[in-house]
Amino acid sequence: MGYIKWALMITFWVFVAAFFHYTLPQHDVARITDTYEKRIDFGENSLFWASADTGNATTTANRDVFFIQTRLNTEEVMVYRNEDTGWGWPPYFKFDTTNLQAEASDLRSVAETPQWVVIKHYGWRNEFMSIFPNAVSLRAVDSPDVRIIPWLNIVILLLFVAFVWAIWVRWRRFREARIDPVLEDAGDSIANTSDGVKQWFGSWRK
Repeated sequence: MGYIKWALMITFWVFVAAFFHYTLPQHDVARITDTYEKRIDFGENSLFWASADTGNATTTANRDVFFIQTRLNTEEVMVYRNEDTGWGWPPYFKFDTTNLQAEASDLRSVAETPQWVVIKHYGWRNEFMSIFPNAVSLRAVDSPDVRIIPWLNIVILLLFVAFVWAIWVRWRRFREARIDPVLEDAGDSIANTSDGVKQWFGSWRK
């Protein structure tokens, strides 16, 4: 039972960590190399695409999606999708997809004269499943060495830790006050019953 308990706990916290890693905003410093629009037919990876842009039809099996091609300051290539989140999840309330695409197109640059930008995004990049992170906003910076402190992530994670700690403390107090005494009484009853059975068998043998 101990192994099953630890396996369930580890699995639960892995899912929690994956949820936060996918949902919380991340920042990349990159150089935009190109922007384009592509028709996407959604399949098994539809979970990792946002809903249709606000005001558009939501029942179609495919739609045009904006993309932003970049080269990170680590020289790796990264491609972002550019979709509205609207009022859905994650709660970024993004409604300016076309404006962001225009800004990205205006900030394109080449390696000889790079224009560095900080791209705020959420999500993962998986080439095998054709999953792309969703760009939320971007801003121009003078150097790829800009320092970014994720204050929002820090605050959210601290609040989550405080919430988990409060739940755990209350559960521990409830267990000590209500559950443990019942288990102790049950254990004493079982022990007394066992002693009585042993005494009965002992008298029967005599």
